[in-house]
Amino acid sequence: MRSIDQVLKRPLLTEKAISLKEAANKVVFEVHKDANKHEIKSAIESLFEVKVSDVRTMIFRGKIKRVGKQTGKRRNWKKAVVTFPEDVDLDIFGVATFDGAPPEEAES
Repeated sequence: MRSIDQVLKRPLLTEKAISLKEAANKVVFEVHKDANKHEIKSAIESLFEVKVSDVRTMIFRGKIKRVGKQTGKRRNWKKAVVTFPEDVDLDIFGVATFDGAPPEEAES
């Protein structure tokens, strides 16, 4: 079994990932290419101390890119979409959501 830092690389913050979080309580992570669903689930459950409902994984093939005459290939990477139960509200970065109201001033 791998350690947490060998399984999870980083959370992904794209428009689609943010809309998944708001609509379906799903969080998207970039994970190690060789990590399986069981390792991803146990790593997230132990890191955030929450229950995980489902894990879906996708492998993205690196694109061929060129700069002048030189051609190269971006790396292949794996993405995991983790679903949490309805009662779990996971805030990965520890930042409260902004509801449009100005922040309250702290009393001195």
